[in-house]
Amino acid sequence: MNQSVLKALQLLNYFSTETPELTLKELTQKSGMPKPTVYRLLTAMEHQHVLSKTKENEHDSKYQLGLKLLELGQLVSDQLEVRTIALPDMERLGTDINEAVHLVIADQGEAVYIEKVDSSRALRLNTRIGKRSPLHLGSGPKMLLANMAREQQQDMVNKAERFYAADHQPINKDRLLQELGAIYKNGYAYSIGEQDPDTTGISYPIHDYNNQVIAALAVSGLSSHFDGENLDVLKAKTRQTAGAISRKLGYRGPTWQQGDDD
Repeated sequence: MNQSVLKALQLLNYFSTETPELTLKELTQKSGMPKPTVYRLLTAMEHQHVLSKTKENEHDSKYQLGLKLLELGQLVSDQLEVRTIALPDMERLGTDINEAVHLVIADQGEAVYIEKVDSSRALRLNTRIGKRSPLHLGSGPKMLLANMAREQQQDMVNKAERFYAADHQPINKDRLLQELGAIYKNGYAYSIGEQDPDTTGISYPIHDYNNQVIAALAVSGLSSHFDGENLDVLKAKTRQTAGAISRKLGYRGPTWQQGDDD
């Protein structure tokens, strides 16, 4: 890891409830780093709003944690909140349909599986909490990609062109954009064999109180289970569960969209 990053993190760790403000001199003494190095790191973090300067005089300067950390902390809190709130509904859904249920979020240009409820079937899917996946592979990741801002979505699609699909075929950018448009219009995503052979996944969006899609609720299993009337049941129950989780997060909009064939 970059040494400057490690040193900056070391300085941040000296701030606490007991010492919410520290001077340049105090941080230099605590860290054992040269004063010019500490000053350079503090100035860089101040420019990024990670730290804010509260006092300055000709002899010393005083710093406290900045609003950027509050923003990042709220993001982590929101992610933990959706996981905690969603799990009971995910467990009920998993028991009801006996298929794997996943909670997926977007993070740093990838999809991350932050919660999972396994089925009791002998064959288990190759997913785990913490697994990362390209945003163009699988129903959950594609649901997130379909609901991104247009500019961000286009950037992700352009990057996806440099990667292969699960079947090692090149990504067709135009076809992917058409599929994302259909996902956004219909309100659900459907994938076959994109992450695991002979498996199918369906996903519905989870909204927060700002009407933003912050996660995808994905149900996955053997493709033979996702057929005919059973597929209709799986879609209906997954959509209802995603809507229930969204309402617990403060969402007050419709839990279905035009084009959903339920």
